[in-house]
Amino acid sequence: MNSTTRTDVWLPLAADEIEGLPEGPTYHFWDGGADFPADPARCAFYVVPYMKGPEVSVRPLTGMRAVRVVQTLSAGTDHVEPALRGFPAGVRLCNAQGVHEASTAELALALVLASLRDLPGFVRGQDAEEWRSGFYPALADKSVLIVGYGSIGSAVEDRLAPFECARIARVARTPRTTARGPVHGLGHLPALLGEADVVILSTPLNPSTKGLVDAAFLAAMPDGALLVNVSRGPVVDTGALLAELEAGRLRAALDVTDPEPLPAGHPLWHAPHVLISPHVGGSTSAFLPRAKRLIAGQLTRFAAGEPLHNVVHTTG
Repeated sequence: MNSTTRTDVWLPLAADEIEGLPEGPTYHFWDGGADFPADPARCAFYVVPYMKGPEVSVRPLTGMRAVRVVQTLSAGTDHVEPALRGFPAGVRLCNAQGVHEASTAELALALVLASLRDLPGFVRGQDAEEWRSGFYPALADKSVLIVGYGSIGSAVEDRLAPFECARIARVARTPRTTARGPVHGLGHLPALLGEADVVILSTPLNPSTKGLVDAAFLAAMPDGALLVNVSRGPVVDTGALLAELEAGRLRAALDVTDPEPLPAGHPLWHAPHVLISPHVGGSTSAFLPRAKRLIAGQLTRFAAGEPLHNVVHTTG
């Protein structure tokens, strides 16, 4: 048997609920509870509990000095990567590419449409028994800019395709050409922002994107433009965004915020022209089947000594 024989694997789902797991490893269920299911020092493959927060996610890692793979079930790994500093060389950190694209892209589109057509206003009107008829902005004929053109950004464009947008522009850290057209580098942002009616953020959080959407970024957006954030809260400077919202110049739809969860009394709750959802881009009925397939596939490759998918960082 290969190197995974009689090694420990920690899973946030019961092993008997995941089809296709390889034989050999000893599987332990841990979803962030107070007690560990086994000695962390024996763990070779750690699947991080989903949506439990960074403190829970990294708590067992201090004792996992023999771990070889840390697999998140989130698209972002910023809550785990700092805890791997000082680990021996060769520990692979993998993200959940392929799990959240459909759900997150759906929500991005829902936030765009709800904000443009003022669905929150209709709900308030219904509560007040008011018939709020009138003309509202459409997505058709709008220019859309996707900032962060990885798998989620591409999935967002898939769903924008039928809506007759005037233009879809793409920005990523690495410029390249795709079948749909060019992906511009971050240096092109100022010029592209000035032409965007809708800006959708789907970039990962890292040192180059933290605070990317600052006062200068927002000032470059046209009057009345809509900012949609389905990435991470700290990508946006909350104070700078509040200033634009309170001035009535921009609109926003936010699935993520900084701070998060947004505390009671925070001015963002009641800022004008903002729609807030509670970081639910990935937590839908689409999550579980895709997460199980990812876990089974990664562990099968690990057991066979094959290259893993979605490796975003290797220690050393």
